[in-house]
Parts: sequence; structure tokens; C-alpha cells
Amino acid sequence: MTPVPRTPPRLLTLTLLTALSALTLNMVLPSLPSMARDLAARESVTALAVSGYMLASAVFQLALGPLSDRFGRRPVMLGALAIFCAASLGCMLAQDVAVLLACRVMQAVIIAGTVVSSAVIRDQHSAIESAAKLSLIASAMAVAPMLGPMLGGLLDVTLGWRSVFALYAGLGGALLVLAWVDMGETRAPGLPPPKWRDWLDLLRSARYWSYVLCVTFSVGAFYVFVTGVPYVGAAAWGLSPAQVGIGVGSITCGFLVGAAISARQARRLGVGVLLVSGRVVSVTAMAVALTVFAAGVSHPLALFGPTLFVGLGNGLTLPAASAGTMSVRPALAGTAAGLSGALSMALGAVLSTLTAVVVERSATPAALLLIITGCSLLSLVAALVALRMERGASPGVG
Repeated sequence: MTPVPRTPPRLLTLTLLTALSALTLNMVLPSLPSMARDLAARESVTALAVSGYMLASAVFQLALGPLSDRFGRRPVMLGALAIFCAASLGCMLAQDVAVLLACRVMQAVIIAGTVVSSAVIRDQHSAIESAAKLSLIASAMAVAPMLGPMLGGLLDVTLGWRSVFALYAGLGGALLVLAWVDMGETRAPGLPPPKWRDWLDLLRSARYWSYVLCVTFSVGAFYVFVTGVPYVGAAAWGLSPAQVGIGVGSITCGFLVGAAISARQARRLGVGVLLVSGRVVSVTAMAVALTVFAAGVSHPLALFGPTLFVGLGNGLTLPAASAGTMSVRPALAGTAAGLSGALSMALGAVLSTLTAVVVERSATPAALLLIITGCSLLSLVAALVALRMERGASPGVG
């Protein structure tokens, strides 16, 4: 029997795997009307290619994390890439909307790129080192969603919507080869397979849940913003979709800056400082924004300026918080990452729905800012609890 490769993958490989999992969600967005027209389906049905994909991503994260703890990172990642390639080809060749949606749901297995990459990093590094590495990978999570719709729209106009799925298949195939060559197994050899008791111990850990809640509410603030700002921007200031798109980029640009700072300063500052300082930056920015609007100042920059700092705060916090979730029980890093990701996506869906309901009734900047502030405050509380528990468990953690 051929021995399992043990050489850890390059950071570039993990970054590309994470980027593909982010790119697969939204590159198809501009093609939804074309798909509905060609397959004689209602647009509300083809929209399931997005909402159904998100739901499937949450479910797959719950399964793929524990599977990677049980069978190893390499086989789970290779299997996910193979399924992704087959599903992408199925979408490309589909002549019926039901077939398209079924294959689209299976495409969501590529979320393994995020879950497994996080676990691979934690397998090799301490919590502080993991936060620094995850900060670099987080940049892919920010850039890919910005570029995806632009590339998808260009492909749809020039080659048709099926070319988007052809590109997915090509990218998946290329990464399958890359992972086969470069991605050795990083889960320590000889570790016994996790038992149900191990997973239950993780789920009963208050320290784990404090990190998870910090992650989910930090990400939730982003979902609230991108859901509500198109309505608020149009109602309050008559902004065009293009102008709203530029404004949405404020939180992403802030995230990139925060992630860059985290990558450079994680070793010096420590997980705890990054965790809490990011939350303080976000809460402070929201307090300033609410004060400005309460004073009667109403301008797009008064919204987009502070939300840039919300993104910056997320860039500081999220890599540290993600590293924290996987540090409670390092042998269950995959399970911890998968559950955290699934809950973030589920809470994001709930908060997006809540935001849509609120701004439909009152499309004002103050209403949107209050929801973002609530998410930021809850994430700050969770961060403070996590830091207190971490220091209680390991004196001197910074």
C-alpha cells in the first residue's frame, strides 16, 4: 500500500482552496435571469441556486469537519474536489432546472476548502501562529466575493451562463491535481479516531461557544450591512445600484486592512488582544455613526465611513476567533471549524431576513446601524468572555 503523503500543503494551496469555496457562491449571481430564461423556469426557482447552495453549505460543514477528524484532511479534501468537479459538469450540461439545482446543491461540498484549510493550519501551528496564517487566507474570502460577480457577468455576456459552470469545473480539476500533489496529511499519525464523547465534550465547552458566538455575530454584522444597505441607500439618498456597490466595498476594504494587520501583528499582540480590539473598533465606529445621525447629519459617508471600521474590526477579530474555536480541542479542529462555519451561515440567514423586514418598514440609516450595533455589542461580550476563560485556562494567554 502506498504510504500517505505527510508533507504539509503550501499556504498558497490552502488559500486557493478557500478562494474557490468563496467564489462558487456568488459568481453565478449575474446568470440567474439567463438560466431562468433558457430553462423555462421562474426566476424565484433559479434563485434557489443561491439560497439552496447556502443551506447545503451549512449542512456540508457540519459533516465535513467531523469526517476530516475521523478520516484525515487529505481524503476529505480530495473527495470534495472530485464531487465538485462532477457537480459543476452536471450544472453545465443540465437541460432541466431540477437537474441544475440538484447539481448546484452538490457543488456546495467545496465548502470543504474553508473547513479543511482551517483545520490543516491548526494541525501545524499554535493558536497565535494559526491566527496569523488564517489572516492571510481570510484575504481570499474577502477578494473572491468581490471579483466573482464581475467575472461571472462577463462570462454570461460573452459565452453564456453555462461557461460559468465550465470554469468552476476547470478550476476544481486544477485544484484537485494541485491538492493531490501538494496536500499531504497533516492530522497527526496515530491519533485515535474521535468518539462521540469527544464531540459532546466540545459541544459542552463554554469556552468553545464563546469563540463561536464571537465569530457568528461578527460575521452577522456583515450580512446585516450587505442586506440592508441597498434599501437604505436608495431610500435615504437615492443612490444607484453602482453607487451602493461602491459603498458595500467599504466593509470589504476595511476587512482586508484588518486582516493584513492581524497577519503582521498576531505574534506580537497575541490572540486575546486581536480578538477584543477588533470588537472595540467595531462598537466604537457604530457609536460614532449613531451619534452623527442623531445630530441630524445624513450623508452616505456618515454610513460607509464607520462601516469601513466595522470591516477592519472583523479583519482583526475573525482569524483570532477562528483559531480560538479550534484550540479548545485541537484533535477536533475540523469539527470545531465546521460547526462554527455552519452556525455563522445559519445566523447570517436569520439576520438577513430580520434586516429585510426591518428596512422594509423603516429604510433609514439609523435602523440599519442599530442592528449592526447590536451584532457588534454581542460579539464584544462573547470576545470578553472568551478572553476571560482563555486566561483562566492558560494564564498568560495574550
